[in-house]
Amino acid sequence: MSILKEQLLLYAVTDRTWVGRQTLLEQIEDALKGGVTLVQLREKDLEEAAFLREAIQAKELCHRYHVPLIINDNVEVALKSGADGVHVGIEDAPVAEIRKQAGKDFIIGATAKTIQQAQLAEASGADYLGVGAVFPSPTKKSAIRITNEQLNEICASVSIPAVAIGGITRDNLAQLKGSRIDGIAVVSAIFAAEDVKTAAEQLKQEVLSVVSR
Repeated sequence: MSILKEQLLLYAVTDRTWVGRQTLLEQIEDALKGGVTLVQLREKDLEEAAFLREAIQAKELCHRYHVPLIINDNVEVALKSGADGVHVGIEDAPVAEIRKQAGKDFIIGATAKTIQQAQLAEASGADYLGVGAVFPSPTKKSAIRITNEQLNEICASVSIPAVAIGGITRDNLAQLKGSRIDGIAVVSAIFAAEDVKTAAEQLKQEVLSVVSR
């Protein structure tokens, strides 16, 4: 496995919605200073060349803090930028194809909403799962919700680690206590905050009390 469970504890997923008072790279650095353990660069609308330039800068920044950088969906940008891996959704490129293309040391994360999807991702070579949405998500309003029971069943069905994702905040995080997750993936809970560094620090403390190590 090319990723450690500890690296999944506090997984920050970027979103340009709140860029303005800071640049995206400044927000990422504040999140890193606050203790995030993994960063996913998510750009749905950025032109490919600009995405690649940004990915290279983000990789250099993350590696300065000894934190892996994952690219959302775009395998080519991930490989060309030297990022540590890619995360793909259910409708994106198949994990098995990415593994053949990228090699064994490249981190591949996959979204799973069912036991079948989770087991297929693991069998195809995924290193970790993103499971959810566990709460209503402000960034993906159409995301299918799963219950805590389903979350635990999915996590128990595979041997690779899993993070919960979808609408997680400091206010509802405690509801995940006792689940089988290895960490949480958050977007607005960090990047929508007035103080990104403090938001990350507070979430880090909260998630340490929720995740069984």
